[in-house]
Amino acid sequence: MWNFHNNTPIYLQIVDEIKMQIISGNWKPGEKIASVREIAQEAGVNPNTVQRALSELERHELLFAQRTNGRFVTEDAEMIKNIRREVATQKMKETLEALLQMGYTPKELEEIVSVYLEDRESA
Repeated sequence: MWNFHNNTPIYLQIVDEIKMQIISGNWKPGEKIASVREIAQEAGVNPNTVQRALSELERHELLFAQRTNGRFVTEDAEMIKNIRREVATQKMKETLEALLQMGYTPKELEEIVSVYLEDRESA
């Protein structure tokens, strides 16, 4: 789960990983998440780094804190759905732009996607 790379601050990579856990449904709305210490230990990073990531997620209201009970995933299913779509759109845009720069035409890309989805369904 925690494979960090050098081109992005670690706390932002933690933000992205937690966001992916939420939008993929691995962490359910209203679910309590692990403590700062537990996440830091699992990720092999300083607890301050995790705290910074969780604070960022709280600022964007994907997580909320209950003073004595810990942190929880937002219960706002519509927000999660919207963020999921934003992430998907951004990933598609990056991929499609790279392929267009390689010289693929929109028609070729439609065919590639169609074949991929058909193969995936039949697997």
